[in-house]
Amino acid sequence: MGLLDIVPAGVLTGDNVRKLFDYAKENKVCIPAINVTSTSTANAVLEAARDIKSPIILQVSQGGSAYFAGKGLSNDKQKASIVGAVAAAHHVRLVAKAYGVPVVMHSDHCAKKLLEWFDGMLEADEAYYKQHGEPLFSSHMLDLSEESKEENIEICVKYFKRMAPIGLWLEMEIGITGGEEDGVDNTGVDNASLYTQAPDVFDVHKALSAIGPNFSIAAAFGNVHGVYKPGNVKLHPELLQKHQEHASQQLGGKVEKPLYLVFHGGSGSTKQEINTAVSNGVVKMNVDTDTQFAYLVGIRDFIEKKKGYLQTQVGNPEGADKPNKKYYDPRVWVREGEKTLAERVKEACRDLGNVERL
Repeated sequence: MGLLDIVPAGVLTGDNVRKLFDYAKENKVCIPAINVTSTSTANAVLEAARDIKSPIILQVSQGGSAYFAGKGLSNDKQKASIVGAVAAAHHVRLVAKAYGVPVVMHSDHCAKKLLEWFDGMLEADEAYYKQHGEPLFSSHMLDLSEESKEENIEICVKYFKRMAPIGLWLEMEIGITGGEEDGVDNTGVDNASLYTQAPDVFDVHKALSAIGPNFSIAAAFGNVHGVYKPGNVKLHPELLQKHQEHASQQLGGKVEKPLYLVFHGGSGSTKQEINTAVSNGVVKMNVDTDTQFAYLVGIRDFIEKKKGYLQTQVGNPEGADKPNKKYYDPRVWVREGEKTLAERVKEACRDLGNVERL
């Protein structure tokens, strides 16, 4: 049975998101979540997923959302981030079905200081739900890992009570992802905070499962945003097995892996680390740093190769009167970045066993 027999093509919401993640867990598949900042990057990710017949997760960060709306807009009170995130979700909704793949449309890390952004997206979800019977997005992430465990859970519970009735999935983080990404700097965080304890994970599960089943937990196991030299980051994905075992015991042992787990800071990880994480119930892995670089590579190589054709509108190595429009047209050089981004997305899917699933 192919995945399209379980969930439809296009943006998934409600129980269809859980069906996708159940399929992933049962088949030891992990779905990469790729940060997108424009229609160009979003389309390239969808193209890659279509070519290898795979489900995919597209996500927008707060800064990426503002960029999607345009750097010329003020982001006072998160207005540009709200507009950009909503625009991205509408775009993906319009084109995802045409690509014929199941898509999770997700918003990435939202810290406490960014809750105005979260509120704005939720309002758009609720307005869309009134018209269409489902939310605009598939899921949203709350990252309150810098707050106390009690406050983290309290705020997540408050929002999940609002999200669950309209079919939104919640991803939350407990324990901190190190490094720096999108303006959030955790480079100086105490090392102990990078490793979440099993009882803390179960406290989250207990609180949220009382509201609904559609949530996942990003538990820290040494994760760091960015790419570093081998050995500089100490990942311990085997800890995730302890989280699953503890939760299973607390729930009576009926389900071996009751938790939906998320892998943050996935760029640059070894294949063994990835395999261990996936075997322990990780259903989503964020991949951003590597795909950012991949998008640059195609554009960089094109500009280096065609340098003589990109200095003026007329005149190139073939003659002083030769026009250069077919080289400087953005549809040409931006497309080269889309191609290399798409190839990197395919590589991520292959690493995670997420190929030929439809």
